[in-house]
Amino acid sequence: MEVRSLAGMVTGKLRLAWILVAALCLFTGWGFGQNTGQTVRHQRVAVEEPAPAELLQAETALDKKDFASAETLLKQAIAHDEKNYRAWFDLGYVYNATGRKNDAIEAYRKSVAGKPDVFESNLNLGLTLAQTGSPDAAQFLRAATQLKPSAHPEDGKARAWISLGHVLESSNPREALEAFGEAAKLQPNNPEPPLSTAGIREKQNDLAGAEREYQQASKLAPNSTEPLAGLVNLYMKMKRLPEAESNLRRYLALDPQNGRAHLQLGRILTAEGKPDEALKELNQGLLLSPHDAEAERDMASLYESSGKLTQAEAQYRSLLSKRPDQADLHYGLANILMKQHKFPEAQSELLSALKLQPNLAEAYGSLAVTASENGNYPLAVKALAARQQFLPETPATYFLRATAYDHLKQFKLAAENYHQFIASSGGKNPDQEWQAKHRLIAIEPKK
Repeated sequence: MEVRSLAGMVTGKLRLAWILVAALCLFTGWGFGQNTGQTVRHQRVAVEEPAPAELLQAETALDKKDFASAETLLKQAIAHDEKNYRAWFDLGYVYNATGRKNDAIEAYRKSVAGKPDVFESNLNLGLTLAQTGSPDAAQFLRAATQLKPSAHPEDGKARAWISLGHVLESSNPREALEAFGEAAKLQPNNPEPPLSTAGIREKQNDLAGAEREYQQASKLAPNSTEPLAGLVNLYMKMKRLPEAESNLRRYLALDPQNGRAHLQLGRILTAEGKPDEALKELNQGLLLSPHDAEAERDMASLYESSGKLTQAEAQYRSLLSKRPDQADLHYGLANILMKQHKFPEAQSELLSALKLQPNLAEAYGSLAVTASENGNYPLAVKALAARQQFLPETPATYFLRATAYDHLKQFKLAAENYHQFIASSGGKNPDQEWQAKHRLIAIEPKK
């Protein structure tokens, strides 16, 4: 029988969780390498007695993917011989192909019980158990590694070792590494063992070891994006931004339409202090992935940090048109408006932000500033009082409160806050200290 494949558990992985300040976010990818989770058909093997006619007919039906006819014939064969391991194996394949995992497991178990030393039976049982999360999957995959496949022995055994490694990744990473090592010996040109090894070493914080393995996988599969993604992930963790940038550019050379990759490159370039290049990549990423809210926020922040306040304002207003209930967006827009001296609009946005999120502590200080600029001194005093519930006083809050009371002609309270400002400032704000001292001369009673 020729080898057959079923859709099985996906073992190609991309492990990406890049963390570098607030500018960077999660970037995920796609499967890589051989699908070690697929079950197989074994080669025709010699048996002590001729195979029953129903079994031969069933296998002919399997060749044609006529699973219904094959199932009927296989059940007839088993009715004549309940210990026919080959019929049970083929029936397990039929059940797996038609999505009946539990029935497939039962059939494969009976096949293994009937003849325990068949590689394919142990492999398929282990893989199907792994698909259902059964704890004994490793037992049968481990057994398969010690048996000889009916065809392509080195490839078959490598597949068993790789499958065993994936099953053990979480529960026994040391043994998983050994399994991937055995697979690499059998298939030195297969990128899957070093890629999987790299993932485990990365989780163990062996970053140097993970780097070597990702590089080896990339060397073996130069046209694959997944090892490159692993390297980018690693270099981000290690704060090696130029290398992260270089590998992400290689990634994009292979997959130029990947919007998330462009967005991630934009974030890396932002962290490297390359705002113009970053804006170009973020724009390209948003063209390809137009509904990425975090990327839109990144754009707004980058416009702001680059001094492009008009574009930043437009970006925040666009975000708010879609998400008007986000307090942080109102607060972000307010900060942009304050920098443009659009204080009435800024005040409105700050009030909206605090209505949505009353514990947004820093917004109270901004509200006090905008209220003062707008001549709304009672609101400034009220905002500073609210801020006190969340944050300690600073020289700036004392000075702001003092000037608000001064304008309201509440000179006693103004004087108290001017004194507190001078004491806390300690010479660090000479212009404001000079102003405070002169106002105290004007408003305090003469002795």
